[in-house]
Amino acid sequence: MNSLDLALCIYNKMIISTHNNKKSNNMKEVDFYQVSLKLLLKDDSGAILILKAKEGDISEGYYDLPGGRIDKDEFNKDFVDIMRREVEEELGGVDVIFNQFPVAISRNTNTKTGNRILHLFFEAQYQGGEIRISDEHLSYRWIKLGEVNLEEYFTLGILDGVRMYVGKGRL
Repeated sequence: MNSLDLALCIYNKMIISTHNNKKSNNMKEVDFYQVSLKLLLKDDSGAILILKAKEGDISEGYYDLPGGRIDKDEFNKDFVDIMRREVEEELGGVDVIFNQFPVAISRNTNTKTGNRILHLFFEAQYQGGEIRISDEHLSYRWIKLGEVNLEEYFTLGILDGVRMYVGKGRL
């Protein structure tokens, strides 16, 4: 399944879900999700950049991927523009080439706030520049996803999305 097929599949499942939620004249309560865009940033060797979660973060003790939630004023913006902002905030002025279509999807519930989050994962190619992580994370490293135990690095929705990505042979 290519990226466009994945996006259409997601859209169709949302339409079917909405249709199936109708119960005679009553409608079941519709769920709302925050949307988070996550980046699988690859270097020339195929390694992925991961960010060590801070103490107190819901992923404490694990790693995260660059990216974050869509701001309210970004609703009509292109996903690549939103990812570009996130990369600038979290990694500094690095040079990146983005794939404009999602390559994986996952969801989870924030254990601290109860917010439900839908993660869309995008691929990008690291072109260069000094990585300067923000205070949102402790450190960074590069790993080859096919050579590590994913459960040692990721948890919750990030783990699910990375598993989907690896399962599709995108290494």
